[in-house]
Amino acid sequence: MTRVIEVDPDRFDRWMAGFAERHGPYDAAEETTPGGVVVSARAADGSTVVATPFVHDPLGVVLVRRGGYAVALAHDGVLVTSKVGSRHVQSRTAAGGWSQQRFARRRGKQADELVDAVVAHARRVLLGDDESPPAGADGIPRGLVVGGDRALVREVVGAHALRALAGLPVRELYDLPDPRRDVLESALRRGRAVRIELTETP
Repeated sequence: MTRVIEVDPDRFDRWMAGFAERHGPYDAAEETTPGGVVVSARAADGSTVVATPFVHDPLGVVLVRRGGYAVALAHDGVLVTSKVGSRHVQSRTAAGGWSQQRFARRRGKQADELVDAVVAHARRVLLGDDESPPAGADGIPRGLVVGGDRALVREVVGAHALRALAGLPVRELYDLPDPRRDVLESALRRGRAVRIELTETP
């Protein structure tokens, strides 16, 4: 049985000590990657761990759902600049006797307006309103945490105005609810976590 566990980087050594207590001594191998050191371990009872960090700083966060959005820049795990807001996009079910085509057009227009608004906020928060910052410029994200509605996130991150973010390492969190301040803070914690794939023997 394999499951994924997210562990705060500061707690990772303690988590591995607990793994040894539960499953016996382990052999481990390390691989250095741009996101940090990936640890693979096999314990005496055959249980295994693959632990993948996401060590990129500064870190950008882009969360978009039809009920709202959040964009933020973080240094050393602390939010430095952020924008959280709500914007209504109607649900898929038409009501009130509207024709389906009219409803679809209105819904599409609302979604486009949401994407445009988030792109503008992301350009300001993540790029300092500079669509073409110099490579390696201070304050520009080295990695991205994205979450919410997959299609909307793809539209935002793929926008021409945010082309400077193309190719950055990305950690995806598509199980998040409508973005609010607490959801943004949770996304930052999870984005920075060591993601552990734990396979335990029966």
